Amino acid sequence: MAFLAFTSLKAQQNIETIAEQLAQEQLDAYNARDIEAFILPYAEDVKVFNFPDQLLYEGRDEMYGLYGRMFSRTPDLHCKLVNRMVMGNTVIDQEEVTIRKEEPPMRAIAIYKIRDGKIAEVYFIRDGE
Repeated sequence: MAFLAFTSLKAQQNIETIAEQLAQEQLDAYNARDIEAFILPYAEDVKVFNFPDQLLYEGRDEMYGLYGRMFSRTPDLHCKLVNRMVMGNTVIDQEEVTIRKEEPPMRAIAIYKIRDGKIAEVYFIRDGE
């Protein structure tokens, strides 16, 4: 019985490690404004929502277009990770996003759901929503 509990705990830790790695990979690429690296951690059919359930868009192709344009238009773009929590296949990041240096950063929460080794769903909560 103790072995099964240990095995289950080890599997949980592996899932959490992968989930955190995927979230960090996309954050690093976001800050580098590297669209190719940014979309790699995402599933082909990724769904992006305003929390709790308003679908914003679906698919890596759509994400590529939206973020590619944003990266090319915002040289000051930077996301500062304020706090991160990981539980199972879910990563929750508290962020401060600078779009233009002369403007205060936007506060946001991003929730990443991992499935089959990729980010499958993203939920955003922005300050004031």
